[in-house]
Amino acid sequence: MPVFRIALDLPLYRLFDYAAPEAASRDDIGLRVRVPFGRSERVGVIVDVAASSEWPPEQLKAAGEVLRDLPPLPPDFFALCSFASAYYQAPLGEVVLQALPSGLKRRDPPKRRSIPPPSPGASPVLPDLTAEQAAAVAAVALDSGFAAYLLHGVTGSGKTEVYLRLVERALAAGRQALLLVPEINLTPQLEERVRARFPQRSVVALHSELAEAARERNWRAAFLGEADIVLGTRLAIFTPLPRLGLIVVDEEHDPSFKQQDGMRYSARDLAVVRAHQAGAPVVLGSATPALETWANADSGRYRRLTLRERANAQATLPSIRILDTRRLPLQEGIAAPLLAAIDERLKRGEQSLVFLNRRGYAPVLACPACGWVSHCRRCAANLVLHRADQRLRCHHCGHEQRVPPACPTCGNQDIHPYGRGTQRLEECLQGEFPAARILRVDRDSVKSRKQWEAMLERIHGGEAEILVGTQMLAKGHDFPKLTLVGVLGADAALHAADWRAPERLFAQLMQVAGRAGRAELKGEVVIQTQYPEHPLFAALAAHDYAGFAAGQLQEREQAGFPPYAFQAMLRAEAPQMADAIAFLKAAAALPPVAAHGEVLLYDPVPMRMARLANLERGQLLAESASRPALQAFLPHWREAIESLKAPARLRWHLEVDPLEF
Repeated sequence: MPVFRIALDLPLYRLFDYAAPEAASRDDIGLRVRVPFGRSERVGVIVDVAASSEWPPEQLKAAGEVLRDLPPLPPDFFALCSFASAYYQAPLGEVVLQALPSGLKRRDPPKRRSIPPPSPGASPVLPDLTAEQAAAVAAVALDSGFAAYLLHGVTGSGKTEVYLRLVERALAAGRQALLLVPEINLTPQLEERVRARFPQRSVVALHSELAEAARERNWRAAFLGEADIVLGTRLAIFTPLPRLGLIVVDEEHDPSFKQQDGMRYSARDLAVVRAHQAGAPVVLGSATPALETWANADSGRYRRLTLRERANAQATLPSIRILDTRRLPLQEGIAAPLLAAIDERLKRGEQSLVFLNRRGYAPVLACPACGWVSHCRRCAANLVLHRADQRLRCHHCGHEQRVPPACPTCGNQDIHPYGRGTQRLEECLQGEFPAARILRVDRDSVKSRKQWEAMLERIHGGEAEILVGTQMLAKGHDFPKLTLVGVLGADAALHAADWRAPERLFAQLMQVAGRAGRAELKGEVVIQTQYPEHPLFAALAAHDYAGFAAGQLQEREQAGFPPYAFQAMLRAEAPQMADAIAFLKAAAALPPVAAHGEVLLYDPVPMRMARLANLERGQLLAESASRPALQAFLPHWREAIESLKAPARLRWHLEVDPLEF
C-alpha cells in the first residue's frame, strides 16, 4: 500500500504518514493534500511517497483530496527547506508550510485571479554609470555559476543602479531575479523604481502587508515563471523560481533579515545557500556590511566590490561634526549649535532631519516625591508616555493604560516625564521654530503602507522643512533638499551589554548620515555626544567603515565572539523564572553535552528583557570554535531536550546564530 509522507505546519519534529490512493506515485511529491488531523482537516504538502510505513496499515488514516491546481513544488524548494530545517533546528513541516502563502494552506481557498500583464511603455533613458559602478557590474559573472559578492558602497554611491543593471543582464539571459529588502517601508520605493526601469516586464512584490489574495497571486506568478522580477522581504527567500538567475540582498547588514519567532532563520544567509544550490550569483549590498560578511570578504569567500564616491558628480559625502555636549547647555536635549544649523537651513529653504531613535513623548513617567516609576506590570520595562493621547504604552508587549492624574503610590499630582522621545522633540522644535513646517515620522504617525507613501510624498513635495524621525527615515531614502542631519541620544548604545551594539550604532549613524547632501546641495551631519573621543565617532567622521570594521573584528577575535565562534541559544519562558532556569540547567546536564567536548555551554541566566508579556525568560548559550561541531551537537541535544519533563506553561526554543541576547 503506497504511503504519503506529509509535512504539516505543526511544532513537531516529524512527518506524518497517511494511506495514499493506489494510483499514487512519486510524481505527487510537492503537491498539496487535504488530510484529517484530530477532529479537523488540514492542508499539508507531500514530501515523499513510500511503499510502506513503520506504522501498521490499520493505524493509518486515508489522505484526502490531492490538490492539483498548481504543479508540484520543485526539488530545489525542498532542498532549501531541508537545509533550513537542519541548520536552524526547525521542523521540516513548519519550514515548508511557512514558505507558502496562507491562501494555499486553506481548506477552501478563495477564487484566484491572475496578475495583470505589464503595461507597454518605452524603455527609460539609463543614467551614465560611474567608473566604479561600471566595474562592479562587469565584475559580477551571471553565467559562471555560483559566486557571492559584497557590494560595499558609501551612501548615495548608486548601489541600486548596479542592482538594476545586473537584473537587466539576468532578464536578457531569460532568467528571473530576486531582490530582497529588509523592511516593507523600503519595498514601495524600490518597486516603483524597478517598474519604471522595466515597464515591459512582470514585477511582483511579496511582503506581509499584502492582502492574502494579492500575496498568493504574486507567489503563484513567481512560482509559475510568469513574474520576471520578485521584490520581497525575508520570507520571499523561499519563493520557488524556476528560472532563478540572480539574488540581490539590499542593506544586507539589517537585523530585519533575521526572523525572531517560529523558525529563527537569517534570510541573508539563506540567500547565499540558495544561490549556491541554484548555481547563481548573489550580491550583498550595504554601506555598512555586517561584520560576518566583511570577514567573509577579507577571507576571500566573498568577492568585494567597492563604490567609494557618490553617483551624483555634484554630490559629496556630508561633513560630520561631533558636538561635545558635556560643555554645552541643552534645550530639551538639543545643543545651541544644532539649533543654529537648523535655523540656517530654514533661511536657505533646505530641509533638516533631527534623528532620535525613541518614539513617544518620554521614556518614563515618575514621581519625584516617592520614586514611583511607570513600570509595565507585564514586562521588565517602563511604560512610555504618549502625551498626545494621554496614554502610557509598553513598546514590548503592547500593554497600555491611561496617564494617572496623580502618583498611584503617594497621590502627588506633580509627576514628571523624564527623558525625551520624538513627540517631545517635535514639541520643542515647534516652540523654537513656530513658523516652520515640522513632520514627525515614526511608527506612531505611520502605521500603514498608504500612510508611509503619503508621508514620503509630502517630504518630496517640500511640505516639511524639519523632519523628526526614528530609524524609519535612516535607510534607503533620497531627499534632494535634505542637507542637515542632527543625531540625538546615540550614547546609550556605547554602554549596552550587547557586544553587537557598537556595530549596530555605527551602521545606524552612517545610514542616517547618508540622507544628507545626496544631490547638488552640500550636506552636514551633527552628532551630539558626551564621548567625543570614542573611536567609533572618529571612524564615523572619517567615513572609515573599513577601519572601524578592522578594529571590531580584532576585538571579537580576541574575545572569541562571532565570526570567530559559532553559537546557538536555548531559551525558555515560564510564569516563574525558577522554572525556566531549572529547565535550562536540566538541558545543560543531558548526555549529549558530555559527548560533544568541542561545544561549551555557559551557565543559564535571565535574558536582558527578563520578563515579557507575563512570562519570565532565561537563556543558555552553546558555543563552539567549529561550526560543523556545533551542528553535529544540536540535533542530539534538541532530541534529548524534547524528552525532558517541563511545567505545563513552559515553552522553549533553539536559535542558531542568535542576534539578540
